[in-house]
Amino acid sequence: MRFECQPGCTACCEQQGFVYLTAADSERIAAYLGMSVEDFERRYVYRTRQLRRLRVPRESQCFFLKGGGCSIHAVKPVQCRAFPFWPELVESRRAWHQAAQYCPGIEKGELVQIEAAQAGAKEMREAYPSMY
Repeated sequence: MRFECQPGCTACCEQQGFVYLTAADSERIAAYLGMSVEDFERRYVYRTRQLRRLRVPRESQCFFLKGGGCSIHAVKPVQCRAFPFWPELVESRRAWHQAAQYCPGIEKGELVQIEAAQAGAKEMREAYPSMY
């Protein structure tokens, strides 16, 4: 597997779908934004019984995608940080190649050792056990 995030690329952020959060994600992002966790979640998070996810604003796919980049890049959620090493992409050659249709960093750069890719997938599984 090859992957190298391309400078200035936000293609993964612009895809349809949800960004799920862990409690630690909410705490880290709230602190970074200078907000309480309660205020952060009230403004930006949709919660279900088992999951929390970022709300999707009307004008874009993500509240934090601004000026061609991620305004919370330093503290982005596990899901964002692990991309493209999600279990469904790491475990399926077909899914990996489908993601390459929108992600210009897939199949670029140095070879990524399978252990490193699997570690990203493991982080996703541990962060979102109800999804995997």
